[in-house]
Amino acid sequence: MVRLILLGLLAGALFSSTFILNEFMSSAGGHWFWSASLRYIFMWLMITMIITMQHGFGRVKELATIFRDHWGFWCITGSIGFGVFYTGICYAGDHVAGWVVAATFMFTVVTSLLVLLAFGQRFDKKFIIYALLVFLGVVLVNVSEGLRASAVVDVAASTPMAEMILYGALPALVAAFSYPIGNQLVWQVSYNSRKHTAALRKARENSASQSKLNQNSSIQNSAIKNSTQPLTTEAPTLSIDTNNNATNIATTNAAKTPPKSMLQNLIARIPAIETKLLQNAFNKVWLMTLGSLPFWLILGIIVRPEAPATSQIFNTLLVALLAGVGATSIFLYARERAETSSEVAGVDSTQASEVIFALIGGILLLGNALPSTMGLVGIGLIMLGLVLFAKDG
Repeated sequence: MVRLILLGLLAGALFSSTFILNEFMSSAGGHWFWSASLRYIFMWLMITMIITMQHGFGRVKELATIFRDHWGFWCITGSIGFGVFYTGICYAGDHVAGWVVAATFMFTVVTSLLVLLAFGQRFDKKFIIYALLVFLGVVLVNVSEGLRASAVVDVAASTPMAEMILYGALPALVAAFSYPIGNQLVWQVSYNSRKHTAALRKARENSASQSKLNQNSSIQNSAIKNSTQPLTTEAPTLSIDTNNNATNIATTNAAKTPPKSMLQNLIARIPAIETKLLQNAFNKVWLMTLGSLPFWLILGIIVRPEAPATSQIFNTLLVALLAGVGATSIFLYARERAETSSEVAGVDSTQASEVIFALIGGILLLGNALPSTMGLVGIGLIMLGLVLFAKDG
């Protein structure tokens, strides 16, 4: 579990570059659509090159076959986990300060638990307390930065609270739900595959055991037929009653089984893709990114933005490399290695470290001041929550 937490923290450090670079692009007047869509176009090209260099172009063909066979699933997963998620982040960053986006998106620590519960996962209630502890620390960190910003900025020039919530907090909140949903859908595919493989293995073992029992039964029947005197019984034949009782028991059990909800029916439709390729994080990111491309095409037709500037293209390329390829791959790798729902929740909680790394990056790169006492308390709560996740996971 400690290793998974460390991988999640590394992903958080790379993820934190998103908020800094998006703030640069927004201040330069770049449209939020290009900040969002170009990142995933660059990501797909980079990952395609990486996979080709590692395994040859034949691996790309195999992934294309997986995408073709389950294109609906990958388009839905990519649109939610990448499309809606990063659209919310970039749109919010284009309207409010970066600390508002970071603070609201860190609600994903709590939404990840809600998503796990919705997908039927169970874990100890103490992990909910740990998640709330991490989230409280994130709130304190960002509130302290917000108070400092409001103290140095003219009140008349500040963003009205209603506009901040509508155009900043709400899109970031949508992103906080979309990201864990997309990740959980990919995790569920691997889980279904492992479950299906285990079921087939058990069925083969049961079939072999049944064949052996039938063989032994045949030998015993032959021995009985060769005996000198057949056995008789005075017990009446109850074949009809037995069938009726079996029917009544089956009906009773069916009546006791509660009907499935709409969400459970949707989860049941998630495919079990029988392939070892999904054990590789780059392969999953490649499939999700390809699935998100139709979303960006449709959104671009609706928004119709002006052409991006050269600086925005370069900054988006950097975001794609650090946060897209690096952070996403490491995060999905850590999540894939999680074997229990508690470990999955622990990996998800490391996203809260993005705020810490963003503060450190701001101090080192932008010359920002040290956090206030409230901010230091928040950082302490975040680290405490992460340590508790690692200890009890």
